[in-house]
Amino acid sequence: MRHCIDCCIQLSPDDAHTQQVGCQGGPHHGSQECPAGRGENKIVFRVDSKQMNLLAVLEVRAEGNESWGGFLRFKKGKRCSLIFGLIIMALVMASYILSGVHQELISSPFHYGAFPSNPSSVDGENPSDTKDHHHQPSVNNISYVKDYPSVKLIINSITARIEFTTRQLPDREDLKKQELHMFSVIPNKFLPNSKSPCWYEEFAGRNTSDPYLTNSYALYSKRFRSTFDTLRKAFWGHLSHAHGKHFRLRCLPHFYIIGQPKCGTTDLYDRLRLHPEVKFSAIKEPHWWTRKRFGIVRLRDGLRDRYPVEDYLDLFDLAAHQIHQALQASSVKEQSKMSRIIIGEASASTMWDNNAWTLFYDNSSDGEPPFLTQDFIHAFQPDAKLIVMLRDPVERLYSDYLYFASSNKSADDFHEKVTEALQLFENCMLDYSLRACVYNNTLNNAMPVRLQVGLYAVYLLDWLTVFRKEHFLILRLEDHASNVKVTMHRVFQFLNLGPLTEKQEALMTKSPASNARRPEDRNLGPMWPVTQRILQDFYGPFNTRLARVLADEAFLWKKT
Repeated sequence: MRHCIDCCIQLSPDDAHTQQVGCQGGPHHGSQECPAGRGENKIVFRVDSKQMNLLAVLEVRAEGNESWGGFLRFKKGKRCSLIFGLIIMALVMASYILSGVHQELISSPFHYGAFPSNPSSVDGENPSDTKDHHHQPSVNNISYVKDYPSVKLIINSITARIEFTTRQLPDREDLKKQELHMFSVIPNKFLPNSKSPCWYEEFAGRNTSDPYLTNSYALYSKRFRSTFDTLRKAFWGHLSHAHGKHFRLRCLPHFYIIGQPKCGTTDLYDRLRLHPEVKFSAIKEPHWWTRKRFGIVRLRDGLRDRYPVEDYLDLFDLAAHQIHQALQASSVKEQSKMSRIIIGEASASTMWDNNAWTLFYDNSSDGEPPFLTQDFIHAFQPDAKLIVMLRDPVERLYSDYLYFASSNKSADDFHEKVTEALQLFENCMLDYSLRACVYNNTLNNAMPVRLQVGLYAVYLLDWLTVFRKEHFLILRLEDHASNVKVTMHRVFQFLNLGPLTEKQEALMTKSPASNARRPEDRNLGPMWPVTQRILQDFYGPFNTRLARVLADEAFLWKKT
């Protein structure tokens, strides 16, 4: 059989395909020039030792009188073209893959340098858990490192505008005008023989009436209904009767765990309520002072009817029943035992959340809230005790993000949200004061992450303008996680609680941490080191002021 090696196809002017072939069959045949080789309308290329016309391959019209040999040559040319295209595609893909691998192999100075990422165990996370998960550096992480100088400019702009100013306090009459009903329900003086602020008020309902029929906590939340069923069963046996009237004991908390979220307040609450002298509200976090009294359940759901103060007081009825028993007890021993009971409340929003002020109070000229939560608490309870649990604000923000984000959680997504939040905060600081931006409802709702919650110094300074420093116990979650027993003893001493038995103390201090980080969130790994550095730069000035106010360098979080 004769094998054709050199082929060329010429396009004739009338678009007919005139095929002229010169073949060299082998070494015994002389080289023969293709007669169409001098034509102008042809594109000749060679694939697998075959010279072919590209246009001929792309468009070949089969003629009726074409021989089988011509048909076979066409099919062979088409296969050559396909092979050529696949080779080009493979080369392009190989180049793309190799360039991507090269980028992956570029090491980040922040990933292995001076800012190693160490997921904190204080969020209920065991450091050994993270050792099993090796988180590779990301291409996005590398690009974020390149963006660091521009983000640093934003932080510098914010830092240059930080000014801790003293707020002007409202007087009692101004507060009363804002909350007339609250001031009509809560008296100015409380029973002298109760550690918690309690008083008796007349109950006008009949024996067949439901004392919690209109309670908003019971109406709007199914999970609280069983709690109120318990309250109903106990209610009628704890009324006082005099002159044909019924009286019930009402109480406010003796102490508040006021913040901050994702700083271990749930764990502190769970351990502290094991003490026999401590009674908490029927609901762990009523959020009444900051949200419910304004009718806020979730801001995204809009406003509901405001929860009256009576609904809040109902939550302390079980504790009030025990205090009432102590007040009515005949024996001195029983009175002494029950009178030591103190009531607590643990809404982690109390310290920082004043988002509702723009909706209910007249806006001040400088954009700062004229009234804050602590103004109203202090108006009734100037001797209230306040417990604050804090943690490294950098780690707090990442924990907060992992807990509240619903989908697409990742270190990349967290970094992008942090950058966006910093830009929003800077935009506010260009026009308003630090306090105005921290308490700005519109800004806080627009924040992709709750950056402002970690500005502890701003909130604490505003609380210290109302309450004296000795009314506060400021704890660090890092210390609590490393030695629960020491932390709890500090709390007992602050609240003047009695000693525990060895069994009670063992139960309180050796139980596992509450509200620990979920396994699926731990598996996501730490934030990027560059993100960590950005947040350290941002929170640094606020931590410095906090450490100065508390006279404790541990609150710098240089070594958590």
